[in-house]
Amino acid sequence: MTSRPLFKVALAGLVLLVALGVVWWRGADRADDAGPPPPVAATPSTATASNAAVAPPPAAHAGPREEIPLPGCWDGLAALDQSATLESLHAAVASAIQARDTALVAYLQERLTELVGKDPDRALQLVAWAVNAAPPEPAIYLEALKAAPAVRHPRVTEKLLAVAENKSLFTQDRAAVLDALETQHHFTPETRGRIKAIALDESADSAAWVATRTLGRVMKEDYERTGTYAPYWKDLLDIGTTSDDTAVRLLALEMPSYSNPLLDSDSIDTLAKVMRTDKERDVREMAAFRLAVTEDPQKALAAYRAAFDGEQDLCVRWAFLRFAVRAAGADALPLVEEFARKDPRLRQDYLDFKALYASGTTDFARIWMGKKEHHDCVVEEGAPH
Repeated sequence: MTSRPLFKVALAGLVLLVALGVVWWRGADRADDAGPPPPVAATPSTATASNAAVAPPPAAHAGPREEIPLPGCWDGLAALDQSATLESLHAAVASAIQARDTALVAYLQERLTELVGKDPDRALQLVAWAVNAAPPEPAIYLEALKAAPAVRHPRVTEKLLAVAENKSLFTQDRAAVLDALETQHHFTPETRGRIKAIALDESADSAAWVATRTLGRVMKEDYERTGTYAPYWKDLLDIGTTSDDTAVRLLALEMPSYSNPLLDSDSIDTLAKVMRTDKERDVREMAAFRLAVTEDPQKALAAYRAAFDGEQDLCVRWAFLRFAVRAAGADALPLVEEFARKDPRLRQDYLDFKALYASGTTDFARIWMGKKEHHDCVVEEGAPH
């Protein structure tokens, strides 16, 4: 059994090590690993001149006792921290990658973010290293930049866009650069147009998908800050109706789900067409889901009605029914009854919704919690379930 004095001393040593910022836990599976080569020394040490763990006095009684291991630390890390420059951290990242020390890499990435701060010149240096380095270094520099305020400087934004548009780069590298733009607070019309062009580029592959997500995430940021979503949504709606990539179309229609703005009446016409004509079931369902949050519920109901007869897939018809209820609440029950008459497989759904609203419940989230599932249909991410 561990003695209480030993525990207190060990705990005090641990607190001291954490306070000095030099604690590095090492898993048992890495006990034989060599640490990173210089500039961070590779030999773990539990006692240094700046942070020695005080050893407890020998126990008064003989016999075996449980020892609490103390974490090691990397010699030289404190000195590196105190005099850190972009160049020294750059070298340390390469060393940590070579040593496969993921914990140290993560720490150095955070330090790069701190060191870049609001400085656009330092930010551009990270971009240059990312463009010229071999994996996994580019991802480290771009993630560090993404978290720094300097990423929103016009010169940095322009550089990232130019790299993302470079078709000579691997699509994965272009995608990583686009991902670094997701922390922008606002996109100008020109920037949106350039990112939209990447999203619609058939040759962009994964970069097209990330470009679409980037538009959606900045839309969410701008909407939460200023209430602006319409310009982004117009671009996303264009992507969702014209891209040849099913995954891109699906994502474009899904992105407003994360901020849920009330869609304008004009959007209903476009989404209604998607529900009637898109060749992919998932996209038709996503259009139905997107249509459920609108400033014109009655027009949405008319769109569901117009799409129902031409739809043969039960799961899509079920999507039309449940999202009609989400759009208009109890006012949708006459339409739901109509759907149930046309397709008896939906009759129990009508009876369920009718009983739930008759009980006095009006909030759709509570209605949905009380609704039983009668169909073997996968509900798309973002949809209520």
